[in-house]
Amino acid sequence: MGLTMSWSKSMLSNTKESLHKNDSIDKIVTLAGNPNVGKSTLFNKLTGLNQHTGNWAGKTVGGAEGYYKSKKYNYLLIDIPGTYSLIAHSREEKVAGDFICFSGGDAVVVVCDATCLERNLNLVLQISELSKKVIVCVNLMDEAQRRGISVNLPLLSERLSMTVVGTSAGKHGGTKNLEAILDKAVEAENKKPLKIEYTQEIERAICLLEPTVRAVVGETINSRWVAIRLLSGETDILKEAEKQLSLNILDDSQIKSTLETALTGLHKIGFDIQKIRDTIAATLISKAQKLTEGVVGFSHNKSKSPISKLDKILTGKFTAYPIMLLLLGLIFWLTISGANYPSELLSKLFSWLGGYLSKAVLFLDAPSWLHGLLIDGIYKVVSWVVAVMLPPMAIFFPFFTILEDSGYLSRIAYNFDKLFKSCSACGKQALTMCMGGFMVFLHPR
Repeated sequence: MGLTMSWSKSMLSNTKESLHKNDSIDKIVTLAGNPNVGKSTLFNKLTGLNQHTGNWAGKTVGGAEGYYKSKKYNYLLIDIPGTYSLIAHSREEKVAGDFICFSGGDAVVVVCDATCLERNLNLVLQISELSKKVIVCVNLMDEAQRRGISVNLPLLSERLSMTVVGTSAGKHGGTKNLEAILDKAVEAENKKPLKIEYTQEIERAICLLEPTVRAVVGETINSRWVAIRLLSGETDILKEAEKQLSLNILDDSQIKSTLETALTGLHKIGFDIQKIRDTIAATLISKAQKLTEGVVGFSHNKSKSPISKLDKILTGKFTAYPIMLLLLGLIFWLTISGANYPSELLSKLFSWLGGYLSKAVLFLDAPSWLHGLLIDGIYKVVSWVVAVMLPPMAIFFPFFTILEDSGYLSRIAYNFDKLFKSCSACGKQALTMCMGGFMVFLHPR
């Protein structure tokens, strides 16, 4: 049983206390993870919902919540948009990051892809710095096995000091491991957030700033996490923290003075804001690499799946762009050329109906101004728009949906990412440009 809902900034005001007013809810669990790791599939299996899922970053801009009943508890599961980082670079990442930071619930289940675990652990580490109860769900274990990839879950759990469970959400019964362990995991005592050791220079600045921050925020939020955000100049998320938790962080005189001292010390040894951010990001990546050493193994006699072989072609250095241009050009050509015939038929149909409607209005002895308004104005304009716009839309969007469901749109975004970065954009914008190009083609019609 469940319900879907659209998330907005106002949803962040629904804290754990307000949600607990519903007596039927015992525990609140947030499902987080990178895009395209099977998070929404896992959510659907647990709640019985049929939330639409996408295959490229940023597809799920809205979120969903649903109910799951275990042997002991009634859970409210909150499926937030996929995100690569708690520091937002897009609207959906801001929704996800803010919700995890300020309204995470009783536990956060971070869903990871077993086929690329190292990349996914970056988000796990970020959430672990802030949340005291994190469950790592390594999904797509069946796909990893097919590719000859093995994951030592007990060893990963030991290194992270967190509950780690493997699932294959796409298979029947693939969520049993998570269902079996969820009650025990949420009942376990809260652990101290994972402490990531940064470089000596960054650590000295954190040690200088953290006591001052702790004096202001107390136990409301992790003071070390706030200190790192201050040093890296991530003011947007701290402004949201002030708003959601009723804190005064950015304008506190003691924090401002200590922060200035810490940043001055870093600047003297060549650390500007960008270098501080790069150092923090590099540390998280390095930590994720070390965590997967000995945890992830590869079989030498592994046989690549057809999808892997196809991916090499679709994202290849020499084949990606020709295939993209050919496929998108084919869709545009089918849309424009194929729409001519139904557009012509609809135009004739509306013209034929318009003649009879015109006669009907004249038969009723309506004044000429009313005839002009209804027939020459409203009817002819609406019928022309429908005849011109409906056929190409009815052709283009089904084709685009097929590309989405097949996962090819994610490949297009990936292929264009490097090109778009040269103008401070990202590959995902190629998809909106495809839509815009479609409308430009339609305009002369």
